[in-house]
Amino acid sequence: MNVDMNGKKYNKTMLVVLLLVGTFCTILNQTILSTAFPTLMKAFSIDTPTVQWLTSGFMMVNGVAIPVSAWLSSRVNTKWLYLGAMTVFEIGTIMSFMAPNFGTLLAGRLIQALGVGVTMPLLQTIMLTIFPPEKRGAAMGLSGIVVGLAPAIGPTLSGWILINYSWRDLFGMIIPIVAVVIIAGLFFMRPLLPTKKSGIDVLSLILSTIGFGSALYGFSEVGTDGWGSTTVISTLIVGFIFIALFVWRQLVMEKPFLDIRVLRNSKFTIATILSTITMMALVGFEMVLPLYLQIIRGMNAFHSGLSLLLGALMMGVVSPFAGSIFDKYGAKKLITSGLLTLIVGTIPFAFITEDTSIAYVVLLYAVRSFGMSLVMMPATTYGMNALATDKLNHGTAVNNTIRQVGASIATAVLVSILSNVTNNHMPAHSLMTQSPLDYKDSMLSATLSGYHAAFWVAAFLGIVGLVSSLWLHDRKQGGNN
Repeated sequence: MNVDMNGKKYNKTMLVVLLLVGTFCTILNQTILSTAFPTLMKAFSIDTPTVQWLTSGFMMVNGVAIPVSAWLSSRVNTKWLYLGAMTVFEIGTIMSFMAPNFGTLLAGRLIQALGVGVTMPLLQTIMLTIFPPEKRGAAMGLSGIVVGLAPAIGPTLSGWILINYSWRDLFGMIIPIVAVVIIAGLFFMRPLLPTKKSGIDVLSLILSTIGFGSALYGFSEVGTDGWGSTTVISTLIVGFIFIALFVWRQLVMEKPFLDIRVLRNSKFTIATILSTITMMALVGFEMVLPLYLQIIRGMNAFHSGLSLLLGALMMGVVSPFAGSIFDKYGAKKLITSGLLTLIVGTIPFAFITEDTSIAYVVLLYAVRSFGMSLVMMPATTYGMNALATDKLNHGTAVNNTIRQVGASIATAVLVSILSNVTNNHMPAHSLMTQSPLDYKDSMLSATLSGYHAAFWVAAFLGIVGLVSSLWLHDRKQGGNN
């Protein structure tokens, strides 16, 4: 019988549907603007560094909000926390939809990010709480539809809307769906996590905000300014110093703001490493591959996004099955197979040319997406099963925070490698006047060298994950610390 913290029965199916639909809408917003930048630059007469704040600012606020979610979930009734986060997200979405200027659009995006930073870890905590350990794989497989499919489908959906409708509809389509989730949530959401009165440690909040905010901003600016930029270097240094101070404070506090001591659990740590590497492989690759399709192959934003659709759908379809396999057979063989598939699907990208069949690219991307589906949520479930129930909220917050930072690092590293290798292979400018055709061929070769290098790094991430998976084992997992 399904009962909430007040001993009242609730409809688990409806509650899970509300969680998945609502959180899908929030996470979709992480990538839905990726193909809309040129349109927005024209609409508001702004330059590239300015428009990129819509993504870098979103990631910063999102990254800052995730650690706070652990404290909120232990302090605020689950029902009102989720509905509150969805309402905040809805307010930000409406602001963005109606934005008369860029400042209002940016403010709406930052407000959206606050809601996303709470709903994403809360979804995982609730799913892990309402399902017993032997069924958590399947439950988290459903969560994988949200965590994997939503950001993957964003660019394709965005491209289609921009071709057929207005950029405002990127936000407008979400408003009624979230409104339905909020209204239905009043009836079907329940308080599911134990709460206690506890004050917030203001110093931890300040250290976390400055640390993660500064680090995420620094990584987001690498693609624009490069690693040698004073802004990048200074913000990364400030970020790492404040993150170190934040970590130190959590370790000496009796009741930490974010209990990072969960990382002392070796199973949880390995699982977090694996899910982070998979997220890095997903997000970083999704940044580079569309560039290849648009710059080398001359595709428009919609068609380049459409080329990734099969892979995105693959993640949505496979994740639930991967979760069920995890419940039945355990983690090691499943995750190892997934990482091998990821590597097999990535290495051929390091050899693509300007004539490589698009069908081949689509197929390879689907193969690596299949591999990622076998790793991401099963690894997360493996780690969470190793924690005591009262540590799940802190575990999901730690896992999501590290994944967010990892995704930012991957994007920064792959884009910078792409740029640096391309620049290092550029032909001399004098060749353009001496032999224009040779210059054009050399430019193409240099650009392809950059993509090849970035794809090799993506493959290397998979290899690191495969080596890390050797520490997995499928002995009976208890709720220990």
